[in-house]
Amino acid sequence: MDSAPTISTLALTRRFGELVAVDGINLRVAPGQFFGFLGPNGAGKSTTIKMLTGLLAPSAGRIEILGLDLQKNPVEVKRQIGVVPEGMALFGRLTGSEFLNFAGRMYGLDRITAAKRTAELLDFMQLADQPKKLVTDYSHGMQKKLAMAAAVIHGPKVLFLDEPFEGVDAIAAGTLKSMLQGMIARGATIFLTSHVLEIVERLCSHVAIIHQGRLVAQGSLEELRAGVEAQTPNASADGAASAPGEKLTLEQIFLRTVGGERRTDQELSWLG
Repeated sequence: MDSAPTISTLALTRRFGELVAVDGINLRVAPGQFFGFLGPNGAGKSTTIKMLTGLLAPSAGRIEILGLDLQKNPVEVKRQIGVVPEGMALFGRLTGSEFLNFAGRMYGLDRITAAKRTAELLDFMQLADQPKKLVTDYSHGMQKKLAMAAAVIHGPKVLFLDEPFEGVDAIAAGTLKSMLQGMIARGATIFLTSHVLEIVERLCSHVAIIHQGRLVAQGSLEELRAGVEAQTPNASADGAASAPGEKLTLEQIFLRTVGGERRTDQELSWLG
């Protein structure tokens, strides 16, 4: 018998005037999954994650997080989740320590616990060497790490990440991946959106693909691979034959699912 999903939606829809950005999607994310949410630019990924985290109200449909209706229990849900949004939403005139202490207190941690976790997180993220530096003076990668630290300071059961590795160097990315995999090992659920398919393939056990506002695929990587191979046997994303016994990459699965093809029939004359 399947356990209750950590994240589920029923006919989730968001309209902006006549534009239907998210069109009746039904998501299901099981406890402890590292779940990748993919789609082309403008497909509805960020709109969906904003609805799942309570930053944007749906036009129709239902969202349940940890068995709670998000629209009926927004505060209770938000106490148990962590979010790294697309724009990070940091307070630039605070130091890193001040910002993390503030985040911890907002999540209900007492002063001693908030201060202890702030120090541990700053050290873990390698942000402790300039304690008086304001967040506005942080590099983009440093701000990403600080946003991640703020999202996990309260030990969330569910973590939502919107492009968390964008602009982060390889060393910092390794630190973040290690932390995320540790969270999964301890039973947390992670919902990740990213354009870097190699990262998603390396980290995620399950994936959903959204295209033009509609969910076009959902399941484990092996299930998606089997589905695509059954539909388009022996053909790669650019039309070439797949090598016998060679597994499709997530990039190939993605391109076939959304109907994308690399442009090989057109060149830019001034580029030689």
